[in-house]
Amino acid sequence: MGPGPRSDVPFTERGWGTTKWYERARSYAVGASRRRSPDGYSAWLVREVDQSLIDKGLQRVDGSLARLVKSQRTTEADAKAARGRIRGTLSLADFRDRDLVIEAIVEEIGPKKKLFADLDAICGPTTLFCSNTSSLTIVEMAAATKRPDRFAGLHFFNPPVIMKLVEIVQAITTSDETIAALKEFIAKLGKTGVMCKDTTGFIVNRLMVPYLLGAVRMLELGIATKEDIDQAVKLGLGYPMGPFELIDYTGVDINYHVANVFFEEFREAGMAPPPLLRRMFLAGRLGTKTGKGFYEYDEQGKRKS
Repeated sequence: MGPGPRSDVPFTERGWGTTKWYERARSYAVGASRRRSPDGYSAWLVREVDQSLIDKGLQRVDGSLARLVKSQRTTEADAKAARGRIRGTLSLADFRDRDLVIEAIVEEIGPKKKLFADLDAICGPTTLFCSNTSSLTIVEMAAATKRPDRFAGLHFFNPPVIMKLVEIVQAITTSDETIAALKEFIAKLGKTGVMCKDTTGFIVNRLMVPYLLGAVRMLELGIATKEDIDQAVKLGLGYPMGPFELIDYTGVDINYHVANVFFEEFREAGMAPPPLLRRMFLAGRLGTKTGKGFYEYDEQGKRKS
């Protein structure tokens, strides 16, 4: 394998970037920025597809930081300093000097491969590339670049500001030096990293996806209402969210795409997207981000009674 990140220019002196769609930016930017300045990261760059999405995402970051201050989980000074390290951009060219770029766009292999091919032509040869995919094959994305040894998966969980876990996915092409650098990065974010092979769904979604799809099929069969299924899971299993609340929160579209990936990989009937999930995707009822999913939500993303 090739060399790891440049030893003469560590993460702590340069910073990192992430290219993502708005529904991710509101969480992932905050999840990184709530760290205090001693983490050493000087710049946090978020790329969006238009300025309105940048503005909207940063407004949500401001709101989340304000809530952290109000709950005394951080100080006003730290929140202000953290916010000052975040900026948005519309141009991939701004990523040319990043040590690390994390992708979190739509959960489809084609757009991800194109994005990484574009980034590969822009970024320096030592820049590490990571995908936040929850289901797609890492090595397939890595093959779209000339740096497969510096390519891995970093799967954060929603909401990252609360969730401690990050799955670190090592493809057969990923160098040990790259993994060591990513472990250091995750530790400095105050997260817990777990290692996983490059397999569909990794650890958590390999367990979670069949459960969520089973809940949708249960609703289709009329066994129980979505409200009662959610209530049963929360009170009976102790989960913080029911399956339909979780699908709405993470996105009907994401869950639909993930189900397709699982079915393509395993060819098991239970992994196929249930008809109801497909129809909701086609109707644009994608959950909290569109105001309608299995439930309805206001402009702040709060569920309507």
